[in-house]
Amino acid sequence: MSRTEEFEELRPLLFSIAYRILGSVSEAEDAVQETWLRFAASTTEPRSAKAFLSTTVTRISIDVLRSARARREVYVGQWLPEPLLTDPYEDPERSAELADSLSMAVLLLLERLSPLERAVFVLREVFSFGFPEIASALGRSEAACRQLAVRARRHMDAGRPRFEADRQEREELAERFFFAVREGDVQCLRELLAADAQIVGDGGGKAPQLARVVVGADNVARLLASYLPVLAKVDVTLEPCEVNGQPGAIFRDRDGKVLNTWTLDVLDGQIQTIRSVSNPDKLGHLGPVADAWAVNREANRARRSTT
Repeated sequence: MSRTEEFEELRPLLFSIAYRILGSVSEAEDAVQETWLRFAASTTEPRSAKAFLSTTVTRISIDVLRSARARREVYVGQWLPEPLLTDPYEDPERSAELADSLSMAVLLLLERLSPLERAVFVLREVFSFGFPEIASALGRSEAACRQLAVRARRHMDAGRPRFEADRQEREELAERFFFAVREGDVQCLRELLAADAQIVGDGGGKAPQLARVVVGADNVARLLASYLPVLAKVDVTLEPCEVNGQPGAIFRDRDGKVLNTWTLDVLDGQIQTIRSVSNPDKLGHLGPVADAWAVNREANRARRSTT
């Protein structure tokens, strides 16, 4: 097998490692590309392509994450990970676990870890790498990596979100929720939302966004009920789909361009959190991006014309 073939076979794994460390599709893709360049330029044949490539992409991702942390400290508004529709890495026996590790709730929790803790957690808990492999990837002793794993697991367990175990029930709830959003049905939305439900928006200062996190079933229901009916007047459509391994949706303008995404956290038969990403810098990998400001202006005009 040629180097190109070896790399392409492992690309899904490499991207999935990088995305979970970085929470960014574009940065993960760049890390994978840099990994290929180093692999192609290597003058020695590694004993294991998987070990070489996973080590390289992990180290690159750690370096990128360290610089990204500084940028996120001055980010405008709430920072959320870039939405991902499909994880290229598949393992049927661990599909549920892999999906949970992709969720925005888990990715946000991973943000609390140091870059090394995050890398160890991803490699060990998500991809089941052995400690000798992890130690080699991080250039640390096995003992040090075990300590990093203990600390990371402690932090994650303390705040680890739980999700609806039954996938079908989760999807049926999401279907009812999106129907209520389309209909602007406040009462139905209240019943589907947890008492302390919240909606969080990430526009990055580059798209209309919530001024603050909206909390409470009644407040969230009223906001949602007023949202899509107005956007529908300017031909915005809601397309339910899986986002980051959880129920979600893509909103599109009349030309089919991506306006924003939603992801839903579902627990105990109710929706706990809705996360909306509208920062255009985080949507480009999903297709052509809409002018959210223009859509917002048109929607506001449509609202005024009917009041």
